[in-house]
Amino acid sequence: MSGPNGADRKSLKSKKEILENLAKFPHCLLLTRVGQFYESYFEQATEIARILNIKETTRKWDQRRIPMCGFPIMHLDKYLKIMVEQEKKFVAMCEEFPQYHQPGVKSFERRVVRVITPGTLIDESFLNQYENNYLLSVGLLGDATDMSNASRSQPVGLAWIDVSTGEFYSKSTTFEGVRDDVARIGPREIVLHQSFQQDRTHPLFAALSEDKHCISFIAPDESPSAQPYQQDPDPDGALLPNPVDASLELDAGEVTAGPRELVTDEIMTAAENVPSVYTPEETLSIDLLTSFLKAHLLEHMPILSRPNREDTGERMRIDSHTIKALEIRESIREGGTTGSLLSTIKRTVTTSGTRLLTRWLGSPSTSIPEINARLSLVEFFHNRPYFREDLVEFLPELEDASRIVQKFSLGRGDASDLLGIRNTAATWSDLRRRIEQERLLETRERDNFNPEEWSSLDSLLSRMANLDDLHARIDSALSRKESNDTADLEATESEEETPSVDVFSRSWRYTTTKWTIKPQFSETLQSLHGQLARLLKDKEDLENKLQLQYDASSLSLRSSPGIGLHVHIAKSKRDRKRLDDDAAFVPVQSSNSTISYFYGEWARLGAQIFETSTLLVAAEKEAFDTLRNEVNGHAPLLRRNARIVDELDVTLGFANLAAEMNFVKPILRDDLTFRVDHARHPTVELGLMTSGRMFTSNSLELGSTSRMHIITGPNMAGKSTLLRQTALVSLLAQAGCFVPAAYAELGIVDQLFARIGAKDDLFHDRSTFMVEMLETAEILRRATPRSLVIMDEVGRGTTVKDGLALAYATIHHLVTVNQCRALFATHFNELADMLGYTESEASLLSPFDTVSFFCTTVDEATGGRFAYSYRVRPGVNRDSHGLKVALLADMPASALNVAEKTLRILNSKSDQKWNVGEFQNI
Repeated sequence: MSGPNGADRKSLKSKKEILENLAKFPHCLLLTRVGQFYESYFEQATEIARILNIKETTRKWDQRRIPMCGFPIMHLDKYLKIMVEQEKKFVAMCEEFPQYHQPGVKSFERRVVRVITPGTLIDESFLNQYENNYLLSVGLLGDATDMSNASRSQPVGLAWIDVSTGEFYSKSTTFEGVRDDVARIGPREIVLHQSFQQDRTHPLFAALSEDKHCISFIAPDESPSAQPYQQDPDPDGALLPNPVDASLELDAGEVTAGPRELVTDEIMTAAENVPSVYTPEETLSIDLLTSFLKAHLLEHMPILSRPNREDTGERMRIDSHTIKALEIRESIREGGTTGSLLSTIKRTVTTSGTRLLTRWLGSPSTSIPEINARLSLVEFFHNRPYFREDLVEFLPELEDASRIVQKFSLGRGDASDLLGIRNTAATWSDLRRRIEQERLLETRERDNFNPEEWSSLDSLLSRMANLDDLHARIDSALSRKESNDTADLEATESEEETPSVDVFSRSWRYTTTKWTIKPQFSETLQSLHGQLARLLKDKEDLENKLQLQYDASSLSLRSSPGIGLHVHIAKSKRDRKRLDDDAAFVPVQSSNSTISYFYGEWARLGAQIFETSTLLVAAEKEAFDTLRNEVNGHAPLLRRNARIVDELDVTLGFANLAAEMNFVKPILRDDLTFRVDHARHPTVELGLMTSGRMFTSNSLELGSTSRMHIITGPNMAGKSTLLRQTALVSLLAQAGCFVPAAYAELGIVDQLFARIGAKDDLFHDRSTFMVEMLETAEILRRATPRSLVIMDEVGRGTTVKDGLALAYATIHHLVTVNQCRALFATHFNELADMLGYTESEASLLSPFDTVSFFCTTVDEATGGRFAYSYRVRPGVNRDSHGLKVALLADMPASALNVAEKTLRILNSKSDQKWNVGEFQNI
């Protein structure tokens, strides 16, 4: 114990550290570690207590009382989730580190080791394992306050990273494309240059505010050493902290670059992935991102790989409205994944495979070789159901290797993560052996064996590194007992490796019952384990000796936090007499039935056991660090293997989906073909199947002679479903998935646009009709001849004449200017007459000779009964049957009666000159 002066000095030092950290991180909520608690002070304590709904108290500080609050460290993740994920706060984590300047005197250094923000989560328990947690930076050159530069074609650089996996990307886009890219990437946090903080009226904020993203600001680090990534790429395009030796590179090797058309975007070689020069805007965005990481990850800042450039030309562009309208990732109604395309087609098993599936759906390919490589894999697995089942059985054994490797590169992780790497490496080897075994069996048993069928899978496997040596190294190091009991290991790690591990704070424990690393790992460990075993044997001998010598069978040698090392008598009335008579035993604590003594020989022996245990803990930590560094040396190979297996997971899932829901392999063409026979909407079909109903499929063909289809028909008769399923067929095909149809022959779509449904945006002062017009304007401005456009109800929400005029103008522009493939659903049947359509002559005159008309209808029955015919047929339906929908909605009979009479009057008029008396007499 230190005297009063020492206590005062500690208090002054602690206060100084807290004030310095508050001044250094004014934009953060500061949590300061004090023993087993995190505490907050001053005004921040009031704010944190309110956010977390915990008690606020006060403490004495320089002759006055200040606000204070705190919580146990066991609740850290729960409260971080509230502060960071829900409230979008930055949290500075100030940890304590023990210092031993002289025996028996302990002090602490406290410093901020990391600032946690929404975009810099690493391994927090609330991190969604099935989604990427991207941090995105936007680089815009020029004066941020000069809004004249914000033209639609102005180049903009984007860089984004998932800190939890290390995936790092960049791309060059335009100002107009920023909003779509942000919607596709789905970042948790966006970083802008510090200059933008002064003026929130810049148009960039309008593009970024659609989904209310958390926006942060940083000034880029312009020092010469600011570049945080290595320069020499490994064979996979990732960059190593240290060069790998030739044997390791060869081991990864057997890695030969397969043909370009057989390799997907996830496993390109360095030359294909990493550009030698980034655009100035990309460079700025990369600098902003890395500066932000350095300023907030602090002691956890990793060595980054060079960002992989995303090639816009080889990706289907899907604007933000379309992502929402097609419910690709989230359901509009539910707000979660339920009811979305992702939830409908997801058959992936691993968390990392699900993240890859999400990326593929949000960014389908436009490269026919790449799409065909994916489709070939899906077809390969689809044609081999038993083999497919065997491979899927391996997948649950895999850990999220990408996130484990990233944890290790950040200096985090524990022995359970080592086990994860070991088990995953073993499963990869088993998976590869099973594939090789299947190939050998096919070669022997099939007379018509075709090596071309295996080409895509062979190309993937050729890039898969052999990590058996790493598996053997970890397996030889980890205790077999621990390896067989992961749950116990994790419990031990959570207990033993809490933040700021301090062995000495547990000085009452003279040994630990579980050791992670095998003694044979190093001479030091072997020596310490031998020494500890001898000391524990001496302890056992001493305990037996004292029991016999003093006839005290309930005697035991113990240690406790209150009285330290002591001799314990469980039955004091029976066994204490002889010990009381021996001056070597000094009573220190007693109760009605027990008594404890200080005994010098046990104190000395216990101190030796504690000292040896402490050295053993330090040696194990050193051994763990050695193993972690070895894993880090294999990081690029581990990441590449993980990406390859992710692709297997996704393509196996696509094959299972095709088998379950009767999907077919599409034919992709580099033209404007679009033919699907008996196409279905996968989400709607699944919903109907669960209620025992059948989906009505429809066929569709768009081409040079019929680029636009205008679809009329009743409400609730399937027009919007037809539009959406057409778009989803194209999206799924270019993502590499089989499609819900009997046959599909599709020309590549460069951009996909959907204007379906609309609601007001009061936050941005936009009415429903304004939202509709904004979406329509964007489509007319951006669609190309290779685009696919689906539009529903353009012109509604205003007068009939205005709506007709706008609908006609939209069709005219799509046909004459954009010249794209389009489906246009409408209730304005007058458009058919305006475009020159007649029942006797369905073909139109130029410029509308590429427009065709299709419709849905209602099948009437006796007694007022009716049924929707969801089958699309050529022609125009001039009745929307809106009253039937009102009947289905259970509108009051009196209101329906009025509506029917009103409709009869309206239909009887050939002009718009109403007789008010007629309506009043209804």
